[in-house]
Amino acid sequence: MRLVNACLALVALMLAATGFASAQQRMELEVLEQPGYVPTAAEEMLPVELRPQPVFFRSSEPPGTIIVHTEERFLYVVQGNGQAIRYGIGVGREGFQWQGMLTVSRKAEWPDWRPPPEMIERQPYLPRFMAGGPGNPMGARALYLGDTVYRIHGTNQPQTIGYAVSSGCFRLVNKDVIDLFNRVPVGTKVVILQSAKL
Repeated sequence: MRLVNACLALVALMLAATGFASAQQRMELEVLEQPGYVPTAAEEMLPVELRPQPVFFRSSEPPGTIIVHTEERFLYVVQGNGQAIRYGIGVGREGFQWQGMLTVSRKAEWPDWRPPPEMIERQPYLPRFMAGGPGNPMGARALYLGDTVYRIHGTNQPQTIGYAVSSGCFRLVNKDVIDLFNRVPVGTKVVILQSAKL
């Protein structure tokens, strides 16, 4: 299973790098999600550009605000003085992207996973409930966004970071979502932008 996932992810990355990745090919990454799959440390090692790093970032939002640029596949935590911490993320695939302004309504460590009915209708093989843990698709941490079904959460499929593959949530590798979780409190403002243009 690890070899199959790694090969399919490599093909998708090569297609994306050459500009030939279609919406269908990117969508196929979601099908790779396997509840119970536990990635290796090597699989969770992201390319340098997707790892958390301080970057120059202009924003009128106050320090501590989370800004998600769906098109860029990056999440920023505003630091002030023209700086932010940037994380590589996976975002909603075509037809599941959205924008708006919410707050972190609650936080959870190793959250349980209950796929919503709409997801189960699309993927009937999914479990109706899965307890939190390393093989859980919600990953190590979750930040719940308002009273929506959307979350910023970890993932057990690190090869999907940098792609539009989810049903509207934003995913980070587990060590990155733990870092983010520790930086922001409940009540944090979250701005979701589809385009990088403010």
